[in-house]
Amino acid sequence: MRILGIDPGTVRMGYGLIEADADQVVMVDCGVVTASGRISLAERLHRLYLGLMGLASRYLPEEVAVEEPFVADNVRSAMAIGHAQAVAMLVAAKKKLPIYSYSPAKVKQMVADYGGSDKRQVQEMVRLHLNLSAVPEPTDAADALAVALCHAQERRLARLMTKSAEGQ
Repeated sequence: MRILGIDPGTVRMGYGLIEADADQVVMVDCGVVTASGRISLAERLHRLYLGLMGLASRYLPEEVAVEEPFVADNVRSAMAIGHAQAVAMLVAAKKKLPIYSYSPAKVKQMVADYGGSDKRQVQEMVRLHLNLSAVPEPTDAADALAVALCHAQERRLARLMTKSAEGQ
């Protein structure tokens, strides 16, 4: 299963592509799609959309996983992230791909076994899960890989539960 993970942002949108099967997970690619902060929000979102469409056409993911905005003290920031999340949803819809959303705490829980993990802990766990020699850079890309890994874990757990239910 080829999974495209997205860490939404309106200037830098991280992406991480993994190939996951029952026994292993391998990184295919990761990076960021960027748009200048000096242009209008609408133009930035359009550029991010085109960049993600290009990635989806090139890598042909089977599913898309995106991190949900974290709403705390900065509602304005969360709204902007929500716009970027919507761009990822549009790309998935255009490519007829299923899309799954995960909260930041869920991503941390699934990747680092603790929903309160800090960014460095999650990035180190991404490195370990993917058997990489270094933490993927930039951090937005590592975060996107964490989202993809979270989804792969969710899929694996769902398969195990289905098997278990069928065996009873």
